[in-house]
Amino acid sequence: MGKWSRRALLTSGVLGGSALLVGIGLRPGHRAPKLSPLVADSDETLINAWVKIGSDNIVTAVVPHAEMGQGIHSTLAQMLADEMDADWRYVQTLEAPAHEEYANYALGKGFILGDSRVPAILSDTVDGAFLSLMQTINMQLTGGSASVRTTGLHAMRVAGAAARQMLMGAAAEAWKVSTNELHTEDSHVMHSATGRSEPYSNFVTAAASNKPPSNPKLKKASQYRLMGTSVRRGDIEPKTNGLAKFGIDAVVPGMKYAAVMRSPVFGGRLMSVNKAAAEAAPGVVRVVELDNAVAVVADGYWQASQALKQLDVSWDNLGNADSSSQSIFFQFSKDLDEASTGNNAKDDVVVGDVDAALGEADRVIESEYRVPYLAHATMEPLNCTVWIHDGLCEVWTGSQNPLGARADIAEAIGFEPNNVEIHNGFLGGGFGRRAYSDYAVQAAKVSLIAGVPVKLIWSREEDVRQDRYRPAATSRFRAGLDSKGQPVGWINLYVDKHDPAEAPHIPYAIDNQRIQYVLSPTHVPFGFWRSVDHSQHGFFTESFVDELAWAAGKDPFEFRRELLSNQPRLKAVLELAAEKSDWDNELLGSNRGRGIALQHSFGSIVAQVIDVTVESGIVSIDRIVCAVDTGFAINPDGVRAQMESGIVYGLTAALYGEISISNGAVSQSNFHDYEMVRIDQVPDIETHVINGGGPIGGAGEPGTPAVAPALANAIFSATGTRIRQLPIKNYDLTFRIEERASKRKAPLPLG
Repeated sequence: MGKWSRRALLTSGVLGGSALLVGIGLRPGHRAPKLSPLVADSDETLINAWVKIGSDNIVTAVVPHAEMGQGIHSTLAQMLADEMDADWRYVQTLEAPAHEEYANYALGKGFILGDSRVPAILSDTVDGAFLSLMQTINMQLTGGSASVRTTGLHAMRVAGAAARQMLMGAAAEAWKVSTNELHTEDSHVMHSATGRSEPYSNFVTAAASNKPPSNPKLKKASQYRLMGTSVRRGDIEPKTNGLAKFGIDAVVPGMKYAAVMRSPVFGGRLMSVNKAAAEAAPGVVRVVELDNAVAVVADGYWQASQALKQLDVSWDNLGNADSSSQSIFFQFSKDLDEASTGNNAKDDVVVGDVDAALGEADRVIESEYRVPYLAHATMEPLNCTVWIHDGLCEVWTGSQNPLGARADIAEAIGFEPNNVEIHNGFLGGGFGRRAYSDYAVQAAKVSLIAGVPVKLIWSREEDVRQDRYRPAATSRFRAGLDSKGQPVGWINLYVDKHDPAEAPHIPYAIDNQRIQYVLSPTHVPFGFWRSVDHSQHGFFTESFVDELAWAAGKDPFEFRRELLSNQPRLKAVLELAAEKSDWDNELLGSNRGRGIALQHSFGSIVAQVIDVTVESGIVSIDRIVCAVDTGFAINPDGVRAQMESGIVYGLTAALYGEISISNGAVSQSNFHDYEMVRIDQVPDIETHVINGGGPIGGAGEPGTPAVAPALANAIFSATGTRIRQLPIKNYDLTFRIEERASKRKAPLPLG
């Protein structure tokens, strides 16, 4: 999504377009009657937008987020069920349909307001304004590790508390008693004085006839029954017994298969194609030409993919065929040089007088770091099934923004959005890639032109070569140390600024800072990648902090801790990681090393310690200890699982991840040259969860950013080789720099 900043877009939309604070009457009112036909069967009653109750007393949480392995359906339902006092054994989830009425206003509300609650008198107006905004931009996004801290806080908890209040009100009226005499437990309303108890289902019809309260009373932490516990996840059983339905599992009557290719050079347009050989191949139905792609439709996917290879295609590459990784990084260096000398860098953070501080410093350290483009490489290949019939376009896929996909498909094929129906399945990995709908739009266009239902599947090669990549970047640092080894100034100049804005910022107490950036666009498409800019800047900043520690002759952990005196939550996480990793106990063996890194991202704080052994140039990861503070862990087991997932993802990127450009195109194609960490390479991962008491943070992404710097710092500790460019596989680690005096403790400053 290019330069799109989620927070900036939402802020400008709300404050600029919606006139939130002047009260324009955008009040959603009682939405359940309008929403009920979209989500409720005849034996179910939708009590408010997010919860329905069946005649069998089963409670269903309607969740406006995609399930891609992060367990978000269960965690959001857990928040709703706790506030509702629902019996977790009989709680289900339903993904909200891709419909404008389920545009995720809570996501926008959470990004702008955080964990703040709106005064009751403004609640309806605020909710209406955010709903209108999210409808305008077709937003039903799952990403940014935001689901719990936005939808959970501003929709699920509120909906559960409101439903409980409404059910108690209906019971009080039916029993002719005061609501003060009633309590709820396990999906029942109870009257203590008489011992009377009836299920929620007995009152749901009466309750649903009333407008939900805007600001129901929420539970205090001491009253939680489900939140803070490791309840079962609802998606685990169907994923283990084969009943889970992913986008690629869709089958419709008369369905054909499509394989597709785009120009290998980004931005290229289709000029001509010789279709004769492909059209004559067995099982081929049609060859479809698009503006920037060509597809083969056949009876089976293998037939389509083999026929695709027989096409003779010419592309207009729009002058981008000379681009390479070397030319891109040369461009970055040139733009950084010009920004340094021409005073045209854009300010990010400027505090104190850093030039004066460095002029008086006892020692100045300079370094440059680089990272390459990275692909997402989701387990499930990109796919979409489209069936156009009876004026309706039905779509089966896995999307992180199904409402946005609906809008994009409708525009592409000339349909009204309400005539496009998205059936969103489980996602076999997303990591930001499935926030884009290019593959779904392709499928819709191919199906429309071919005149048959089509399941379009991207090959792994197409997936690797046509991604929205984690951007390549270069970052330069200068820092000054005083005679006691304390940092007195910090300068950072980097290429491009994306999302989130705070990614290059440091938590350490350095009085004089200048953090700047320069724009240096390329022809390579980029987009959201797990942890977005934190993945680059986490490596940059925490590696350079480590350089400063060693230059100062200080222990890397102690160096960081001293600079966190005004950051108690970050300090506590760092200390826990050090404690649990036995930081003070030196590793045995001359070829072993230990590294540490700290990152604050998506509202959560993560510290990691990694132990490595480097033998004959091969890096073996012995142990990873992770400490995390998410403010409050709704499901601790889920948090641990996401930390482990993020760590493995980060290990792959740090060790092997590299998308290189040659002649304008991606050189890599599949897992043989875009490697993954294998299961036998994954060490023991220990995760320690802290409930630090701050605002609730995310879990899906924060585990990734600290991996690369902790690993690189460990390799330096073992070998004396400083990793300043990723991936690590490109380094020759067969030799050892022998000036090192210790595997953990920093040596005295070198001359």
